[in-house]
Amino acid sequence: MPGNLASMNVPDKNIAGPRIQAARRELGLTQDQLSAKLARAGIQIDRAGIAKIENGLRRVYDYELRAFAEVLAVSVDELVGGR
Repeated sequence: MPGNLASMNVPDKNIAGPRIQAARRELGLTQDQLSAKLARAGIQIDRAGIAKIENGLRRVYDYELRAFAEVLAVSVDELVGGR
């Protein structure tokens, strides 16, 4: 099918995941600690969900991305590829 992601050589994975992992590690947080911080911000993602996000197995909704950026003290742009 013309125009699909596979034909355009675009990976069908969440690009924010590895950047979330890097920011989390830079702060010295475990996945459980990040989950707790997200919960305080009103976002419910358990440790397994964070692991899936970091490994590109689960996509991140826009409102979740904003919460990740807030609790990790980075910009949304940093999490999606900009600097």
